[in-house]
Amino acid sequence: MPLTTPGSDIDNSEALLGVEAFVFDVFGSTVDWFGSMVRTLELHWEESTEQGHAFAIEWRRGYFVHARSVAESGAGNTNMDIIHREILDKMLETPRWKHLSSVWDDSKRHKLVLAWHRSDGWPDVSKGLYALKKKKIIAALSNGNMRFLVDVAKHADLPWDVVLSVDLFGTCKPNPKVYQGGLHYLELPGEKCAMVATHLWDLEAAAKHGMKTVYVPRPEAHDGDPKDLIVKSKAEGGEVDVVVDSFQALAELV
Repeated sequence: MPLTTPGSDIDNSEALLGVEAFVFDVFGSTVDWFGSMVRTLELHWEESTEQGHAFAIEWRRGYFVHARSVAESGAGNTNMDIIHREILDKMLETPRWKHLSSVWDDSKRHKLVLAWHRSDGWPDVSKGLYALKKKKIIAALSNGNMRFLVDVAKHADLPWDVVLSVDLFGTCKPNPKVYQGGLHYLELPGEKCAMVATHLWDLEAAAKHGMKTVYVPRPEAHDGDPKDLIVKSKAEGGEVDVVVDSFQALAELV
């Protein structure tokens, strides 16, 4: 479990004064990609649950390596469906997963790729976003491509005011172009916008552009850095502006 402790409501509310828009990371922070993919995999094979966990994590990490490469170079393919399929095909050529290659034909692989579009939201997410939407602008700022994010929003009932896909920026987070582009489209200075995420690297990158930072722990996301589990607010001597335990708690602060 994380060693994170939400800050006091007074400190958190003061830290968010003047914020007009909240932009959210999606995978891991807003939706439970891990649990969703494990449940999908269980429908398509007879492997153990542990193997399903390992497969989902390896697939996700493969995407993360690609996204980080695109972010560092400043350009590259940002279509999650294409990248997920490429990674899946490569995985099925490795000794560990080769036995699945003959079982999963092109049609089944396509269905597995599209299953990422049906990632379920965390239990607090939908209610929290609807409550926050009544008061502020809420937006997705994600490494997902546009159609991918629209499908996820419909499936998980995410009532975004706007979807800011990296398709608009030609690169991936944490490249500065993504955060600068988000601020550009929202027509807001950094201090009037808050980034909400469970990944500290995402928040640190947003902060470099003047954005407020809100950390939400998702210990079951399975794609964080170990330091994501020890996060404190600046009022407590930490690195982010606000720490909350849910999207609903965030909505209650503003």
